[in-house]
Amino acid sequence: MQSKSVRRLVTLALLVAIAVALCLLVRFPIFAAAPWLEYDAGDIPVIFAAFLFGPWWALAVTFVLCVIQGLTVSASSGIIGIAMHFFATGSFVLVAGLLFRRFPKKVALSMLAGALTAIVMMIPLNLIFTPMYGTPIEAVRQMLFPVIVPFNAVKFGANAIIAYLLYKPMARFLAERRA
Repeated sequence: MQSKSVRRLVTLALLVAIAVALCLLVRFPIFAAAPWLEYDAGDIPVIFAAFLFGPWWALAVTFVLCVIQGLTVSASSGIIGIAMHFFATGSFVLVAGLLFRRFPKKVALSMLAGALTAIVMMIPLNLIFTPMYGTPIEAVRQMLFPVIVPFNAVKFGANAIIAYLLYKPMARFLAERRA
């Protein structure tokens, strides 16, 4: 029993480390109008945590990732950036993980639902949090549909597609190691 929990913690720690590395190495702006909105691939290992260990463990991974990223890679975004990242990625992995637990053969549908949830969730969160950076709320409203929603659609859509393509080979690899 103890060996299983140690293996889980080590695997979760590795997923956090990979997610932080991806946030550092794979990040770039998608829209010139909002260069501060950067794509990063850090959600991919987090979704693996949701599918391997469940959505609550994925939320723990999300929290650790957000704090580390917020203190290092994206330090200029501060506590607001940490919170927004946690809510965005957390909603993605929570919904995808819960659906995957209920319907394990519906990986793509789980990821699609998680991505859509994160995209919708970021609309009110941007209206709440972005003005805290000093951006007038009217400016945020004007950027919602031409910039913010498309950015989140690209980010979560790309991460869901990449995770979907990598999930089965990764799951097979881990299953072979457990046997």
